[in-house]
Amino acid sequence: MRATVPVAAVAVAAALVLTACDDGGGGTGDSRAGDRGAGREGAACRIGDVGIEAGASAAPAAGDTGTVSFTVTNHGAACTLDGLPAVTLSAGDASVEVPAEQAARARKLTLAEGAAVSFTLTYVRGEAGGERSLAVESAQVALPAAPGTRGFPWSYGEVALKGEGLPDASVGPFQQAGD
Repeated sequence: MRATVPVAAVAVAAALVLTACDDGGGGTGDSRAGDRGAGREGAACRIGDVGIEAGASAAPAAGDTGTVSFTVTNHGAACTLDGLPAVTLSAGDASVEVPAEQAARARKLTLAEGAAVSFTLTYVRGEAGGERSLAVESAQVALPAAPGTRGFPWSYGEVALKGEGLPDASVGPFQQAGD
C-alpha cells in the first residue's frame, strides 16, 4: 500500500520551501555573486541562476558575416525572460551596444529548471586595424529585466562599424529549442 499526501499539504510545503530560499531581492548585480536563490516562477531570470554558453561560426575575412550563438540554460527555479537579450561589445576603453535585429520581437518565455533557449548575434567582420573596425576583446551578455552581465572573450576578429559607434551587428530574440 502506498501512502498519499493531500495536494494542499504539498502546495503549502512547496510555498514554505520557496519562501525560505528567497534572498530578499538584495542582489548586487554582479554576475557571480548575490543572485543565488532567485528564480521564483514569474520572476525575471537572473544571470547568476543561468548557464550561458557561446559557440561561433566566425566570419573568415573582412566583409564576411559571422554568427555567435548563445545558449541560456536555467539552473534555478522557473523564471521568465520578458524582452530581448542585450549584448555589449568591448574594445579597450570603447563599448558599444549591439542593436536588436530589425524584425526582432520580444516574447515572454517561462524557463523551467533545466530548460534552455538560445539567441544569435550576427556581425560583419571588419578589416584588421581599419578605421571603420572595432577591435573587440569581449562581449557582455545581459538578460532582460535583470541586473548583471556575463562576459565572454571575443576571438572572432574585428567587427565592422556602420557609423560612429554603431557596430555592423545585430542580436536576435530568444528562441526555444525546436522553434
